[in-house]
Amino acid sequence: MSTDSPVNFQEKPESKFGDRVRNFLIVTVAVVLSVALFLGLQSKTNSVSLAELDEDSTPLEVALSNGKPSLIEFYANWCTVCQKMAPDIATLETEYDSEINFVMLNVDNSKWLPEMLQYRVDGIPHFVFLDKNAQVKAETIGDQPRTIMNSNLEALIADSPLPYAQANGRVSQFSTNVAPTGSNEDPRSHGSQVVN
Repeated sequence: MSTDSPVNFQEKPESKFGDRVRNFLIVTVAVVLSVALFLGLQSKTNSVSLAELDEDSTPLEVALSNGKPSLIEFYANWCTVCQKMAPDIATLETEYDSEINFVMLNVDNSKWLPEMLQYRVDGIPHFVFLDKNAQVKAETIGDQPRTIMNSNLEALIADSPLPYAQANGRVSQFSTNVAPTGSNEDPRSHGSQVVN
């Protein structure tokens, strides 16, 4: 026969203190992580959207006639590069709003097809810099760092050559689905080829 004696589970006072410290640390870390997550989500939801930029932008007709230089951005809501640049464009707009028109033209809106063809938009974001007489000064395509855009806007205001004109960064490809002029296809033929 074996004598089984009951195990004494009585805790020592120093282990209670260790448990309390551990529990306090767990609660503290949980609170800190909760606050960080909350603030992180707040900063993400407070970022500017392309729709907000479009809503706040200067109408094209006004920009072409008010005697101020203009920055036209051709964009689309699905364009990840456009979305990435939106906070920088919003910052620049706040900084230069009194001196430059900021115009947003959504390439998914067929209303802007004549402008897309005029400025030969084939990748977005596509930026067109217009002088105060609404004449094209320069164009840039793709992801542009804010410092480069800032330098170009400063030059636009000073009516100087833009230092980073024709700079091409990452772009989202896009097509207007319009046949180029000089095509052999008769628009009335509904897709059949004209043979000469």
